Parts: sequence; C-alpha cells; structure tokens
Amino acid sequence: MAKSVKEYLAQNDICFDDILMVPQYSEVVSRSTVDFKMPIGGYSWLDFPIIASPMDTVCEKDMAISIAQAGGIGIIHRFMSAKNQIKMVEEVYNHENLKLPVGAALSSTFVEEHVEKLINAGASMLLIDTANGHSKMAIDAVIRLKNIVGDSVHIMAGNVSTIEGFIALDVAGADSIRVGIGGGSMCTTRIVSGHGIPTLSSIINIREAKDKFNLNAGIIADGGIRNTGDMVKAFAAGADAVMLGSMLAGTEESPGDLYFEGDKKFKSFRGMASKEANKDKDIAVAEGISTKIAYKGSVKDVIKDIRGGLGSGCSYSGVDSLHDLYKDSMYIRVSPLSVKESLPHGR
Repeated sequence: MAKSVKEYLAQNDICFDDILMVPQYSEVVSRSTVDFKMPIGGYSWLDFPIIASPMDTVCEKDMAISIAQAGGIGIIHRFMSAKNQIKMVEEVYNHENLKLPVGAALSSTFVEEHVEKLINAGASMLLIDTANGHSKMAIDAVIRLKNIVGDSVHIMAGNVSTIEGFIALDVAGADSIRVGIGGGSMCTTRIVSGHGIPTLSSIINIREAKDKFNLNAGIIADGGIRNTGDMVKAFAAGADAVMLGSMLAGTEESPGDLYFEGDKKFKSFRGMASKEANKDKDIAVAEGISTKIAYKGSVKDVIKDIRGGLGSGCSYSGVDSLHDLYKDSMYIRVSPLSVKESLPHGR
C-alpha cells in the first residue's frame, strides 16, 4: 500500500533501495519545465539544489565554476594551503565577472583571519567540515563561526544522522546541515566503527522534527546517493539539497590527472578519511577508501542528465516543482528482488 513520507516515520532504517515512489496522475506537460528552485536555510533559493562535495578529487575551481553556472554551488575543499583555497574562491567568485556563488570548507579548528580572507575573496557559504557533527568540537566551531560572520554568509555544518544532532547544530547557528553518516561511496565508517543510520531514514526523521519544532536549518542529503532516482527519493523524503561526490567525480572538471589503462581513461577518487588522503598525517584508523573511476567527460553532461532525471521524477509524481515533491509524493516499500527487477535485464 502506498504511503506518504510521514507515514514511514514508524518504519525506521529505510535505505534508498527499500522504497520506490508511486507514479501518480500528472498534468506536467514537459519535464523540461519543472522548477528546481529550493530554499536552503537562510541561503534564499538555489536554482538547482546540488552541492559539490568538498573532496580533493571532486571540487576545486573548475568544478565549483560549472556547478555554480548550473545554479548550484561548489564547496572548495580544505585539504590545501589557506593561500590556495582563498585564491580558488576568488577565481570562482570573479569568473568572467559573473560573481558566482562559491563555498569553502573549514576544519573545526579554523583560524579567524582565514575566515575573513575567504569572505573578502567572495565566499558566500562556509562549511564546518567534520565527520561527526554531533560533537562538542563541531558545535563550538559553529558557534564561534557564527559570532564572527553573523548573517553575512551561509554557515553549513555536519555531518549528523539524528534529530538530536541536527537540533544541536541548528541551535548553534548553522543555516544548513549535512545529513548522513557512513553512506558515502568511499566511506567505511559503518564497517570500521559499527555506527551509522541509513541516510534516507535520517532525512525522513529529521525533516519531521524540523517541521514539528520549526527549525530553521536546511537539510542537505549527503551520502549514499548513486543516481538521480536516489536524488528524487531524497527530495521526496524532505531534503532541501543534495551533496554529490561520486556522481561528479571522474569528470573533466574534477581535480586530478587523467590516466590511461589500455584504451580506457580513468581518474582517481578517494574518501577524505582514506589512508591515501591522509598519507602525511598520523591517523588512528582510516574510515575511507581510494579507487579509480571511469572518465565521464564534462560535468556539464552529468548535470544535464541530473536535470533530466529530477524532471522525470517530478513528472511521475505529478508535480511541476521540486519543492512540492515532499508533500505530494507517495512511497511503497519493496523487497530486495525489486532492485534486480529495476535494473536493465533485457540481454
């Protein structure tokens, strides 16, 4: 039986593959006319609510420019010198005099002078980039950043997977919060630590709490999103935007050199908690892996496919706005065999 998203609150631990969305009566004339604008906390509206993840094989200058031109925003990762990060932010913001929106990631031990230079360079979003956002260090960092910048820039924080973690960062002053722990394609946190909650369940429960308690922060679905179908499900569950890593990796605009194996092209892709990303640091245990990913060409083509998939998802649910997907979509819970049936199997 089809259910609304709120009716699934009593059925926790739902992964993206555990549900399918129910096709409904639709008057959407063309998928190309679907409105993708979404409110993201105090950031007004994103014309296209995708955010490039602050990973050193995903988002630097070229990726941030392409994502911003598409209506989203890229967050320049923090695994570089302060000078280089500031320079990249400035180059994105001033790209062809367009004043593009751009974000920058910070550690919880950020230096105030660096924050001021990022803002002067044009950063409109700053992220307190921590694996466990429901920690004293992360919460204190958000409070400290809020005291420095006030409402002049958007503050993003996370990651969290519980209502309590979301509320803590919302109260601290975060404008948006990344939701999802352990679901990233390069993440091994659940295997190493035994901790985590399926990302879709986290989104559903946190969105219900956000509405119930009138919380202000936007919900950023981060982790476990492998395709546009997962993105549609995330928005239907209550996300305000999605953060993408693997879907943007391996493109022309992602950082890293292109290399060949025979006649096939590849780029590197790694989690920021992997040994490879921390080879110069003494870390207790790695919570991520490194791999190669097939070259995908320009990220502009990936963005075009994402637009098509999101438009298709809205059309099947009978809504002409991504913003309406949360209140109007319906789910059914499916068996693991449905995943196999959903894949191409005609050959």
